[in-house]
Amino acid sequence: MANAVEALLWGLLSGGALVLGALIGWVARVPVRVTALVMAFGAGVLTSALAFELVDEAVELGGLTPTAIGFGIGAVAYTVANVAVCRLGARHRKRSGTQQMSESEQPGSGTALAVGALLDGVPESVVLGASLLTGSISPALVVAIFLSNLPEGLSSAAGMKRAGRSATYVFGLWVAIALASGVAALVGFLAFDPMSAGTVSLVTALAAGAILAMIVDTMIPEAVEVTHLMTGLVTSAGFLVSLAVSHAGG
Repeated sequence: MANAVEALLWGLLSGGALVLGALIGWVARVPVRVTALVMAFGAGVLTSALAFELVDEAVELGGLTPTAIGFGIGAVAYTVANVAVCRLGARHRKRSGTQQMSESEQPGSGTALAVGALLDGVPESVVLGASLLTGSISPALVVAIFLSNLPEGLSSAAGMKRAGRSATYVFGLWVAIALASGVAALVGFLAFDPMSAGTVSLVTALAAGAILAMIVDTMIPEAVEVTHLMTGLVTSAGFLVSLAVSHAGG
């Protein structure tokens, strides 16, 4: 029971980054370049975490075959779902420029943004919950997910504010998604508890594949568009910081 509550709280923390980002984007005028730099750094952190925490753990649990199968399925599933979400009007859900504003003005765009945020965040939250089954939460993974969610809440809230959305609408949306992240982490813990090591390996790798596809499809394009030649350096810095945190945490 205690572990289930812990999984829920970790999921709420990761989802809470969306609410924190939305609050910052609502009350402060954060330069687009700053948001893009955070996005680039977060992409590096998340890439390192999925490589050294998720994929490595999946291989140790079930071997290379289920890991490769799960990873491939996750990448394909995310890509298919992302195409559908983009067609609904959430293509630029992580962007804070004019694209985000025009997107937020479209009818039903709030729903599209919410679905897009869930698509990005659910695999991360499920992995957080499932990771408790093998011991404790990885600090590197928590930092990675937090940094990937923060710019999304910030940029989306800024865009919706410029488009005339109310504070009630914006924060209601992100609080609901944060709560959904907590539930996803809880489900990740409870659903995988009775499963075999091979199944947990496959599901962990599936989430890793989805997360990598998300990084390349949504986070990297935003960073490159704004920070240009600095993107690689900042992303590399995030990768190294995550690696250091991972090693420090054992």
